[in-house]
Amino acid sequence: MLTQPFTNSLTHSITLSFASTLHLYPILDLLVVKIPPHFRDEIRLGLQEALVNAVKHGNHLDPQKKILVQFSTIKRDFWWIIIDEGKGYSTPQTIHSMPESHYESGRGLCLLTTIFDEVQWSEQHRELRLCKRSRSPSIFFPPTPPLRWWNLSLNFGLTGR
Repeated sequence: MLTQPFTNSLTHSITLSFASTLHLYPILDLLVVKIPPHFRDEIRLGLQEALVNAVKHGNHLDPQKKILVQFSTIKRDFWWIIIDEGKGYSTPQTIHSMPESHYESGRGLCLLTTIFDEVQWSEQHRELRLCKRSRSPSIFFPPTPPLRWWNLSLNFGLTGR
């Protein structure tokens, strides 16, 4: 894993490169350390979905391929750029709504558009840019009162097993 920090009064930047693996907890810990506590959990959830998609769908779980993540703060905005070594894909047209329960995928893309203020893909769909503005309202975990996982499952029509 490579780490290259850059800091001045208005910006902070870090770049991570790691093998395609689903062991993401240490990576996620590094990527949310500068995030305000009141929406750190929702950002972590969104980043986990984005990284799992890059590892599984982009690099097809090939440990020989790498994932590159660039994280930057610019003033009060938080930016992540996630790049995989896959062949790219087509973005589904309905990424802003939760797919029906019989679909096995698509929920992560919906979560990304719900959690982040900006979600952009490169033309080849190998690069994903995510932005969270700290001045934007927190959707999943507002400072008061905090939502719990069971409230989220009711709001999204998810069912427990």
